[in-house]
Amino acid sequence: MVPPLQDGRAMCYTLKKRSKGAPMKFPCLVLDHDDTVVNSTATVHFPCFAEYTAKFFPKAKRYTLEEYILKNFSPGVYEFFHGEVDMTEDDMKHEQAYWHEYVQHHVPQAYAGMRELLWDYVNAGGTICVVSHSLSPNILRDYRENGLPEPELVYGWEVPKERRKPQPCALFDIMEKLHFAPGEMLVLDDLKPGYDMARAANVPFAAALWSNDIPEIEAFMRGNCGLCFKTVAQFRDYLFSGKEA
Repeated sequence: MVPPLQDGRAMCYTLKKRSKGAPMKFPCLVLDHDDTVVNSTATVHFPCFAEYTAKFFPKAKRYTLEEYILKNFSPGVYEFFHGEVDMTEDDMKHEQAYWHEYVQHHVPQAYAGMRELLWDYVNAGGTICVVSHSLSPNILRDYRENGLPEPELVYGWEVPKERRKPQPCALFDIMEKLHFAPGEMLVLDDLKPGYDMARAANVPFAAALWSNDIPEIEAFMRGNCGLCFKTVAQFRDYLFSGKEA
C-alpha cells in the first residue's frame, strides 16, 4: 500500500522489513536522482546555472537547456564547469554554495508513477540506494517532500571527487555494507556517468529515458545499454514482471 500525502506534504513512514516471498531478480535498486526520480534539471538546476553564469560569468557562452543536459551527459558536470565554463576550483566552490542556497527554495517533483513504483518495490522487500551528483541532504528532502520511501544509503556530491560517480566506489560500498552481489543490483540512471559507474562494477544498468528526447543521449543509451525505458511505467513492468520495453 502506498502511504497517502496530506496537505501536499509527505508524511513519515517506517519501511517494512524484507518480505519472505519469492526472491526478487534485483533486490537492490541503485537510483540516480536528478531526471531519474525527480524532474529537476529543467525546473531547478538549469535555471540556477543560467542565473549564476549570467551574474558571475557574463562573457561565457549562454547554453540552452538541451546543451546543458548534453554537457552533463558527457563529459559530466565537473568537467563541463571546469573545462568549458572555465571555472577554477574556487569558482566551483562558490557556484556550489550558490546552487545549494538556490535548491533550498526549489523542490523538484517526482515523475508520475515513481512514488507508487518505489513504495511497491520496498514493500515487496526491495532495498533502495541513491548515487547522485546532488547533495545528500537535498536528495533526502526531495524524497520526504514527494512522499517517497527513504533510501537505505545515499551517496551525493559531498563524496570526494576521486570516489564520486562515475567512479564505482559507491557500488562497492553498497555491496560491502548491505551484502549484495553485483548481479543482485540494478543501476537506474539517465546519464553516461551512471552507465560508466555500473559498467566498472559489473552491475546491471537500466537507462531512464523519460526526462528528455535528446537524440544523442537516446542513441548512446540504446546502442550501449541492454535495458532502456522511455517511461516510468515501462520500467515498472520490467522491474516487477521482467517485461522489457
